[in-house]
Amino acid sequence: MTSKQLRNPVGGHVPVAGGLSTVGLAYAREVGAEAVQVFVANPRGWATPAGDPKQDEAFRAACAAESVPAYVHAPYLINFGSHTEATAERSVLSLRHSLRRAREIGALGVVVHTGSATGGRERATALAQVRERMLPLLDELTHDDDPYLLLESTAGQGASLCSRTWDFAPYFEALDAHPRLGVCLDTCHIFAAGHDLTGPDGMHQTLDLLVSTVGAGRLRLIHANDSMDVAGARKDRHANIGSGHIGEDPFRALMTHPATAGVPLVIETPGGKEGHAADIERLKKLRDDGPR
Repeated sequence: MTSKQLRNPVGGHVPVAGGLSTVGLAYAREVGAEAVQVFVANPRGWATPAGDPKQDEAFRAACAAESVPAYVHAPYLINFGSHTEATAERSVLSLRHSLRRAREIGALGVVVHTGSATGGRERATALAQVRERMLPLLDELTHDDDPYLLLESTAGQGASLCSRTWDFAPYFEALDAHPRLGVCLDTCHIFAAGHDLTGPDGMHQTLDLLVSTVGAGRLRLIHANDSMDVAGARKDRHANIGSGHIGEDPFRALMTHPATAGVPLVIETPGGKEGHAADIERLKKLRDDGPR
C-alpha cells in the first residue's frame, strides 16, 4: 500500500467497523489500495461518535509513513438545501463532525453530496440556505492540516442542486469560491446526469467543462465508478470498471487529462473485497499502460 510518486493513486472506500486502523488499513492492503476513503459515522444516520485516539493515531501514522492519501465521506442524509429546519440543522452538526474527525485522522478532504431543493422550493432559495449553513463551516477551516470540503454532484435525480458540470458554478458562487472548497468527481454520477464520457473525447471534454466552471486545482478526488445505466439515465447505480456503459477507455483517458494530475481515484464499486481488488488492479493497469 503505497502511492509515492504515482500520477494517480488508485484506492477504494474501505470498511472500518471494528477499527479504523486495524480493519480499514488491513482491508486496504488486501485490495492493493494506494488511497483510502472511510466513513467516520453511520452514513445513514445523524450520530456523531467520538473516535478512538489510539486507532486515529495509528491510522494517521500509517497513511503518512506509506504516503497514502485518506479521505472521509460525510453521511448521505446531509442536505443543506432541505426545506426542513431539522435537516438543515442536523446537516451542520454532521458535516462539522466529519470535518473534525477528518483532521484528527489526517484526512485530506471530506466528501459531501451537494443535495437538493426539497419541498418545491426554488433553487435560489436553497442555494441561499447552502450559503447560510455551509459557508461558516468552511470559514472554520483555518489550520494548515484542516481538510478540504469536496462537493460531489449527484446523478440528477429529483430537484438536485448540482448534477451537470456547470451546476457547480452557482454552488461555488454561493460559497464565495472558498479556498478550502474543492470537487470530488464521481464518474458514474456525471455520466448518469448526462455527460457522455465515451468516445474519443468524451472524458476530456467533460473535464474541460469542469475546469472552465470551477477553475484549475479544484478537482481533488475522483470516485471512479462505471455505470449500470446509459448516459443521461439519472440513475445512481455503480458498476465494476469496464463492466458498465462507460467502459475502460474513458478511465484511461481520465488519467491523461492535466486536471487529474496527482488526483487520487477511489472506487465505490460492487463485488466486495474480490471485486474491489480486481477494479483497483484494472485501474492501475490502465494508468500504467498509458494512452493508446
